Amino acid sequence: MKTLPNDIVLRPRFQIEVAGATDQLLSIFENAETPPFLVKRLEEHVFIKYNKKQHHFWSPQLHLELESINNISSRIYAVFGPNPTLWTFFMFIHFIIGTLFIITAIWAYSSASLDKSYHSQVSLMLFLTVLWFLLYFLGRIGKKKGRPQMQELYEFMMGTLTKP
Repeated sequence: MKTLPNDIVLRPRFQIEVAGATDQLLSIFENAETPPFLVKRLEEHVFIKYNKKQHHFWSPQLHLELESINNISSRIYAVFGPNPTLWTFFMFIHFIIGTLFIITAIWAYSSASLDKSYHSQVSLMLFLTVLWFLLYFLGRIGKKKGRPQMQELYEFMMGTLTKP
């Protein structure tokens, strides 16, 4: 069995080629026995996540996009990620920190150009940098906590694809 790579990315991606037409594969996922998973389909996209009982803050979901290669084979693009709401909030916080960093850098440059003290601005920039690294490492910790569930999602996907 293939194990998932331990890349530095927070949202691991992979792609596989499988035998079977896209419509056939989509119907296999629609009819898959799901406990403890919830499987939802939207056109050529399949979302696999944990049910409420098994779900925790760092629980991942697996997003599959199926693309037809020809009549007998398909390509699946897959992305592991957190709950979309959590991911959006996480990216929003990163955006706010980045924006504040740029504003503070401009403020520090203006103060330095006017021969005023800019130590508080530099201190704030250092604090924002530390905060950004803290968020990054929190994301890595979350990925590590969700890794066993990522492996289970992967195994469920592969098991579903190999069923006769």
